[in-house]
Amino acid sequence: MLGIIRFYRDEDGGIIPFSLILVVLFFIVGGIAVDVSNAYQSRTQLQVAADSAAHAALMTREFYPQDEAQAKGVEIAKGAMPDGSYGGVIQAEDIQFGFWDEDAEVFTYSSGSRMAVLVDTARISARNNPEPTYFLKFIGLNKWDIRSQSVFVTYYPTCLSEGIVGEDVVDVQSNNLYIEGYCVHSNTLVSLNSNNVFQDNTIVSMPDVRDLDGPSDMFDSNEGLEAALRDGSYKLRILQRIQDIYEGVQTTNDVYSRDYINSSSIIDLKRNQKLDGSVFTPGRIHRIWCTSQNQHANIHNGTALSQVVIITNCKMNFGQGVSLEDAVVVNLNTSDNSFGAASGVRLGRDDNCATGGGAQLVTMGGLEVPADLQMYGGQIIAQKDIAFTSNADGIQGASFVAGGRVDATTNGVMGFCGNGMEDNFEAAYFRMAF
Repeated sequence: MLGIIRFYRDEDGGIIPFSLILVVLFFIVGGIAVDVSNAYQSRTQLQVAADSAAHAALMTREFYPQDEAQAKGVEIAKGAMPDGSYGGVIQAEDIQFGFWDEDAEVFTYSSGSRMAVLVDTARISARNNPEPTYFLKFIGLNKWDIRSQSVFVTYYPTCLSEGIVGEDVVDVQSNNLYIEGYCVHSNTLVSLNSNNVFQDNTIVSMPDVRDLDGPSDMFDSNEGLEAALRDGSYKLRILQRIQDIYEGVQTTNDVYSRDYINSSSIIDLKRNQKLDGSVFTPGRIHRIWCTSQNQHANIHNGTALSQVVIITNCKMNFGQGVSLEDAVVVNLNTSDNSFGAASGVRLGRDDNCATGGGAQLVTMGGLEVPADLQMYGGQIIAQKDIAFTSNADGIQGASFVAGGRVDATTNGVMGFCGNGMEDNFEAAYFRMAF
């Protein structure tokens, strides 16, 4: 009896069953950690694939049909997660185009839309590619069904719709009033002097606002400047589209075609003939060609260009009082002054920001307008520098985009429209929304 009691009280070897319990618990916890970690890893892979597919699909959709955009998205996703390793994580019908409500965070499907895309990726039992478990199967959980979603949206930066934008320095001088909504942006730095007024919700931006160039008292002598400052930069994608614009305006079925052109047949004009209203036919495309970069073509004083497209490779000068309404001039000349003008040239109809009547100048070179440029729903895109002096109240709805610097002397009001510039050439930008 005493031996039994002694054996009962003996603690020798008691650590062995406790150790076995700890080992079992270790394997259980470790197994759960491994399976959960694998699930999170799979979720991350699916998210990356969805994001990449959404971005690629929406970029492709800008110029191509919906089915081609879906195919591109599928291709990109499968490149990240090949079928051979992950099964079919995406199908064409998993890529839907439509509209995204930022406030409600709701996606609405709309076939044919270019404004937003929703992409689903999945590793699920229905596709025979769930994420397997290794330890959790011992308690009956053999697999994870994992899904991921991504939404990308198209947007058009306000600065590129209405504003002064340059890759190099943007110098806007003195005595200007910038109306609410207007933007001044440089991918290098903005330079200004004194006596400018920036209304609420105007923007002055550059990669680092500490690089702003101005007098020592610039925040005191430029009302609203400090509140308008923003850090930021843009890839000026529209500058990469000049050749596309040149080709597109010569047709009637391109994204860059003009709806006021009714024939793709081109009227050839000679550079040295009198280029006035009598030789330009509304609804038609006109070509003025030079044999060298240094030859000029001159639009005669007072000529009204309306509902026309002009393509050229000449140095083109606009005479005094020339006006352009519902008109485009695209220039392949690469000279610093590929476009020049006398005083009083007007781009766009002075119609208080009404629809229609806009005008666009696009060049592979630069533009110089020394006096009295007027813009009402107008746009100037130049691969090189833009230098202009405007009328004191001659800007209402204007977009300047330069691949070089911009020197702007206005001494007046830089008016903002917010509409009436629907014919401006734009390049879409894309961002993740969800």
